[in-house]
Amino acid sequence: MRAAVLRTAELPAPYARSKPLTLDLLPVPAPRAGEVRVRIARASLCHSDLSVINGSRVRPLPMALGHEATGVVESVGDGVDDVRPGDHVVLVFVPACGSCRACSAGRPALCYRGAEANGSGDLLHGPAVLATADGERINHHLGVSAFADYAVVARESLVVIDDDVPFDIAAMFGCAALTGIGAVLNTAEMAAGQSVVVFGLGAVGLMAVMAAAQIAGTTVIAIDPLPSKQELGLRCGAQHAGGPEDAEDLVRQATDGGADVVIEAVGSARVLESGLQLLARGGALVSVGLPHPDQAISTQALQFAGMGRRLLGSYMGDAVPERDIPAYLDLWRRGKLPVELLHTDTRPLADLNESLDALAEGRVVRRIFSFD
Repeated sequence: MRAAVLRTAELPAPYARSKPLTLDLLPVPAPRAGEVRVRIARASLCHSDLSVINGSRVRPLPMALGHEATGVVESVGDGVDDVRPGDHVVLVFVPACGSCRACSAGRPALCYRGAEANGSGDLLHGPAVLATADGERINHHLGVSAFADYAVVARESLVVIDDDVPFDIAAMFGCAALTGIGAVLNTAEMAAGQSVVVFGLGAVGLMAVMAAAQIAGTTVIAIDPLPSKQELGLRCGAQHAGGPEDAEDLVRQATDGGADVVIEAVGSARVLESGLQLLARGGALVSVGLPHPDQAISTQALQFAGMGRRLLGSYMGDAVPERDIPAYLDLWRRGKLPVELLHTDTRPLADLNESLDALAEGRVVRRIFSFD
């Protein structure tokens, strides 16, 4: 099978020239007990893939990248009796063990065992199964490694969906939808009549815009430096859009004393700091983006006890994938989530390196790769 493998991080852009990803031919692994082999139909390119390539997220190399995808079950290992060959599935980048402290508290996105496996490049039920023909270990990316013809994943890394959902749509629900929609509905728990500012109009930020726009009486302000992204924010349901330099004026004009919620989907400590200043008393800043580990924020401590403001971390949108993916797909079916607006185009896997440049430069929202 083909798999897009990263062996050296922090190669310079443009990536079309430095070519950090190579399409290697690997033996197709068999699923072990508790695992499933999926034939990948579509995989999406996400900033979290780019963050491994540019060194913002340190992962063990070599690694087969890709974590947002959909496909069809080909075979299952021992002990898997609720998934069958032929099932259509969405892959999920946090495999939840179901028994750790976080899972027991109803927060599977923060699963301790899942995080440990993801950090080491292993699978939830055992060490990595990817390797070259001569035995070189290839680490898994977030338990998925979807830029490949096949993925062997833990049963806990997938959600079965109806087989009439188009692959190009389903491919965006394992990361962008869970993270962006979940930040609004699960983390911020936005209520009718509230206001929200969304910084960063990539796929995650735009999913947040769509979700907030479905709540009755909400005021949605979309912020991004690119005019094309601002226009897309308006099409996704925002009433106001502008660049970072416009944010303060837009909040002043559209709200009574500040925003109830600010969602930071950029991955920037500076944006987090400025977002705090836009909040109303008692408002919540939701941190969704992944800043470089070296970044730190500095702010007046009195904002929290003195003004009741809250800083909330949101990983995978605090989602419960088995519950949320079907619910979000139902919203899409009913025309409430026009996620097709985020689908820039579909390309062959050979275009991966050039696509990294397009993503980094903001020329695509969700580029999807086909395995037909």
